[in-house]
Amino acid sequence: MSKTITVLPGDGIGPEVTDSAVSVLDYLFKTFHHDVRFVKERIGGAAIDTDGTPLPRKTIDQCLASDAVLLGAVGGPKWDGQSMNVRPEQGLLGIRKALGLFANIRPAKAFAPLIDASPLKRSYVEPVDFVIVRELTGGLYFGKPSERRGEHKEQVVDTLVYSEHEIERVVEKAFQMAEKRRKKLTSVDKANVLESSRMWREVVNQVAKHHPDVAVRHALVDSTAMQLIVNPGQFDVIVTENMFGDILSDEASVITGSLGMLPSASLRTDKLGLYEPVHGSAPDIAGQGKANPLATILSAAFLLHYSLDMDHEAALIEMAVQNVLEQGYHTPDLNVSADRATLVNTSEMTDQVINAIAQQAAKVN
Repeated sequence: MSKTITVLPGDGIGPEVTDSAVSVLDYLFKTFHHDVRFVKERIGGAAIDTDGTPLPRKTIDQCLASDAVLLGAVGGPKWDGQSMNVRPEQGLLGIRKALGLFANIRPAKAFAPLIDASPLKRSYVEPVDFVIVRELTGGLYFGKPSERRGEHKEQVVDTLVYSEHEIERVVEKAFQMAEKRRKKLTSVDKANVLESSRMWREVVNQVAKHHPDVAVRHALVDSTAMQLIVNPGQFDVIVTENMFGDILSDEASVITGSLGMLPSASLRTDKLGLYEPVHGSAPDIAGQGKANPLATILSAAFLLHYSLDMDHEAALIEMAVQNVLEQGYHTPDLNVSADRATLVNTSEMTDQVINAIAQQAAKVN
């Protein structure tokens, strides 16, 4: 049966890195005779310029009709003057909500050739291999509209809202992930202050009864932020609410040495997911061939794994990226510790990944 991947290139370096990921996927699909087609649509600033909105209805409908969505990045200073309702970032929040993508998966894993680029000591970074599961469609970012109060609008109110169901479904996803990893789950909240966090703990404890093999630990968000720096290797799966997850996952991204290496997946209960790099649109280097495509290529591996059930092909991508880094190939953002480091551009890095996949596939065949 034919599959469809909707590609949302977005803004800045988004078109470049999504082109790279599509090239890698296309090579795999042709090699293994998979019938998969790509459809491009607009989102973010590119959609504002053409359609007057960061998320056209056509884009939503196409994504809903697809098996998976691959996103580049959105935003840039070009659209800084726009009102909040038409900013590029509203397209990203909107597509997550429209598709019901409630669980954001962000891994933090140390790549040996990049460890020296981390601001932390090598001994801290080497054992790092954890995943943050962030709730994506609730909390402060999706409460009732903010309002300013008082005669001179000197007060402001934002609303943090969660239902038990919203908490339970993302916590269940995190437990399922922990069962396939090292069976350790850290639930992060602020239960000493927030009632929403006290409910969060209650739900985690209830869901834990169905996963007796997983060791559960509750932790406050401020303590977790500190522990991510002083002992990041202790974590396996971290699950937390929307804003805490946003902050902690950005902190975790620095540990491994480069934002340009980190993929992400936004999932729901079925196979449809949205896959994107953690990095932003980097408009200052757009169109110069300097963009690192590896985070988007690794996001494509997530796509194969979670949405298309192509685990073998996903593993080939992950091994290829590892091999390319070990051989010393790097884009300008990467500090590769290799005797013979070779600086390459976006297109050349993509070609190296495809060559590495071809070599791995040939060994298997």
